Amino acid sequence: MSASPLLALKKVGKTYKARDREVTALEDISFEVADRDFLTIVGPSGCGKSTLLNLVAGLESATTGSIEFLGQPVTKAGDRRIGYVTQQDNLFPWRQLLDNVALPLELAGMGKAERRDRARHWIEKFGLAGFEKAYPHELSGGMRQRANIARTLIYEPRLVMMDEPFGPLDAQTRLQLQSELLRIWSETGTSVLFITHDLAEAIALSQRVVVMSARPGRFEVVRDVTLAEPRNIARIHDDPGFRTAYDELWDKLEDVVQRGTPQQGRPSA
Repeated sequence: MSASPLLALKKVGKTYKARDREVTALEDISFEVADRDFLTIVGPSGCGKSTLLNLVAGLESATTGSIEFLGQPVTKAGDRRIGYVTQQDNLFPWRQLLDNVALPLELAGMGKAERRDRARHWIEKFGLAGFEKAYPHELSGGMRQRANIARTLIYEPRLVMMDEPFGPLDAQTRLQLQSELLRIWSETGTSVLFITHDLAEAIALSQRVVVMSARPGRFEVVRDVTLAEPRNIARIHDDPGFRTAYDELWDKLEDVVQRGTPQQGRPSA
């Protein structure tokens, strides 16, 4: 890892007060993200994955530990060097695609002609050219999520956080968007912090996979992923390196998810 990481978390914890008790969501989280890094986090529901992203985004404050972005403490939300893509596209239904994608630049005060030119560039990059005048209800779920990611990347953040962005999509659309995300990542050089429940997706996309424990969320294992580049998402299951990584990580994830429940067996990948 670089001596000067893009993002650094040191012994981060998060505790919530719930009526007459305290609930610890995260405990002793330490990791770094470097430039051009792609780190994916998997873990059971409720382990604090989304909470972790909210802390990095400055939407919530850590109870313990420290979070630094480019060497400076994260103290508030709104840093445009950090992008955040959620499951829901959150496109404004009354805005056409072009103006939805251009919205961040409009809020930043950029002139109409320039921001629309940039929006057209990103719309084309995500294969949406010809739909500039379409409203969200006229687009498929995959197209709306493409627009959602384009709207985040348009202001060129150094780090993009993604919270299960492909979760609601059908399998074919997921594959298409996974391939597009890898292509855009390789072209832009931005770093990605990606949350998913899908271990196969985590391995296919990332350079490192983290498995988190059940609440309180801790990092159980961090594994490097070395696969042939460029990656063919549709055929990546045939790569022996993929199978090795999947089997190794599933053993850990199965222990985390099924701890205290009957044995379920390994799903196919």
